[in-house]
Amino acid sequence: MANIDLRPWREERRKARQSQFLVTLAIVAAIAAGLGLMWNQSIQGEIKFQNTRNSYLQTKIKELDVKIKEIQSLREQRERLIERMDVIQSLQGDRPIIVHVFEEIVKATPEGVFFTGLTSVGSQVNISAEADKTLSISDFLRNLDASPWFDATFMEGMESIKDGQDVVGHKFRIRATRVNPRTANEEGDQ
Repeated sequence: MANIDLRPWREERRKARQSQFLVTLAIVAAIAAGLGLMWNQSIQGEIKFQNTRNSYLQTKIKELDVKIKEIQSLREQRERLIERMDVIQSLQGDRPIIVHVFEEIVKATPEGVFFTGLTSVGSQVNISAEADKTLSISDFLRNLDASPWFDATFMEGMESIKDGQDVVGHKFRIRATRVNPRTANEEGDQ
């Protein structure tokens, strides 16, 4: 005959397994929570480390921005100094030229021509004068054209000076370009 056990052993085994499952589940949950906490702490530590690196880089970037501004101001100052040096060198180089220009104007001026104004802007020379004869004006223009220190001589205007019905003289304006014969020869040689 078959052995029948009437004790509630299946119930006890189910309760034991269920309690074992719950204990295992609690242990796994505790381990998972511990690992999650460790992972969270690790990530927070890396975030904190990256934030300190970022703040360090930002301070260095600010320092470099200040240095870049200093360098730019120094470059601007250098450019201004170079421009001043160029102006001074051009003035030093042009100083003897003005003497030659005045000498050539004196040589080119015929008798009967009187200056009322002389201006020079850059290489442009503007002459205002009076002459007693038109022949003196044309001689003056020819002499300026023949000079190696002037180029593109051009009469801008001429008016007659009258005393009643008689013409007693002429006012005229001349524009000429001042050149340096040595520089022109050097450019022509190249």
